Amino acid sequence: MQVAGRLDRLPLTRFHYRLLILSGLGWLFDSMDTGLVSFVLARLKVEWSLTPDQVALTGSAGLFGMFLGGALAGGLADRYGRKTMFQATLLIFSLATGLCAFAQGFWSLLLLRILVGFGLGGELPVAAALVSEFAPARHRGRLVVLLESFWAAGWAAAAVIADLLARFAAAQGSTFPWRAAFAIGALPAFYVFVLRRALPESPRYLAARGRDAEAEAILRQIETEAGVAPAAAAGPGNPEPIAHRPPRLGDLFAPGIRRRTAMLWILWFAMAYSYYGIFIWLPALLVGQGYAEVTSFRFTLYITLAQVPGYFAAAWLVEKIGRKATLAPFMILCAVASHFFGSARSDADVVLWGCLVSFFNLGAWGVTYGYTPELYPTWLRGTGTGSAAAFGRIGGIVAPIVVGKLVGAWGGGFGAVFTMFAVVLVAGAIGVLILGEETRGRTLEEISGH
Repeated sequence: MQVAGRLDRLPLTRFHYRLLILSGLGWLFDSMDTGLVSFVLARLKVEWSLTPDQVALTGSAGLFGMFLGGALAGGLADRYGRKTMFQATLLIFSLATGLCAFAQGFWSLLLLRILVGFGLGGELPVAAALVSEFAPARHRGRLVVLLESFWAAGWAAAAVIADLLARFAAAQGSTFPWRAAFAIGALPAFYVFVLRRALPESPRYLAARGRDAEAEAILRQIETEAGVAPAAAAGPGNPEPIAHRPPRLGDLFAPGIRRRTAMLWILWFAMAYSYYGIFIWLPALLVGQGYAEVTSFRFTLYITLAQVPGYFAAAWLVEKIGRKATLAPFMILCAVASHFFGSARSDADVVLWGCLVSFFNLGAWGVTYGYTPELYPTWLRGTGTGSAAAFGRIGGIVAPIVVGKLVGAWGGGFGAVFTMFAVVLVAGAIGVLILGEETRGRTLEEISGH
């Protein structure tokens, strides 16, 4: 049964867009939580008299959880399925976010943010692998970048929620109701019931596990919806390799794979370091520059909205000029914008350069999520994608702490923070240019050598 050939020959149908929306909403909820905590930290810094180091540790706690989630959930997805782990991780992060509303102090919130991060870190690479395995080869890069674009919608939702809560609190003469923000972040738990009924398992995964009957049933359903006869969709070629044992971490460094793993780990570290270092601290950094809390939240909303055209530009370019040719320039241009954002003084310059940082950084993230699962075979895809994401979270853990030191004890200030991010992004782009390979237009099986 030629699972890969049948999936890659399909036209884009309502099934693919439905899959994109189902997976993308999970991504949106993840982003909304990450966004909400950045606004909450700006409030708790004052309410709980948190030091810059404590703010940084709270942000890094979620990233430590994401490191654990990415490291474990990817391997579990290779054993138990993409759909199963997608649902499990979504439920974990939603319930843990709700529990954050009951935090009584710094340490209880810190522990809960680790649990939230575990769910977030597990869900994102699993969802990317799932969409990548369903997408036809000629549309795969664009679909996965569009999946990542839901992250921008989630951050925008967080910014709108925070802005509305802040305005309501100001009108009532009270402070920002951060417990209500966390309670809102728990609502995605109910989305698990939708996923259980509407989200199919990956036929590529099922075939790799020797579950041909289940894979065939899903394939026939997709082909019927697309108006393609199964016999006409089937084609010649080798059968999909079956995983005879669970994947191991050492498999990521086997000949033919280790170069890809090295490139992806460098890429993920640079991207996570820059993104989480910037956006977890952004509202608080703007407040530190003298802006009122409400103004800081509004500027963050403007900057966040610039992510949307960044994603769409990257989604068009990855299939037009390729993954490497899109990714490296986006990272370098983000570095340039970051440098100028650090020296911005007027309101207009803060918004302009902040929007450009957001545009290029999130466009690069979209390509990163699309590029990563392409570079591993099906039996190793969850482990490879999850491990790259986990290594990247090390950068995400370290960055908020370093920012806290720069604006606190080290006395570097706003400009030094963003110059640092520029240097890291350029280093990541060099890693992609030297070690990366182009995957545009190739099937997943061609890329992996199967």
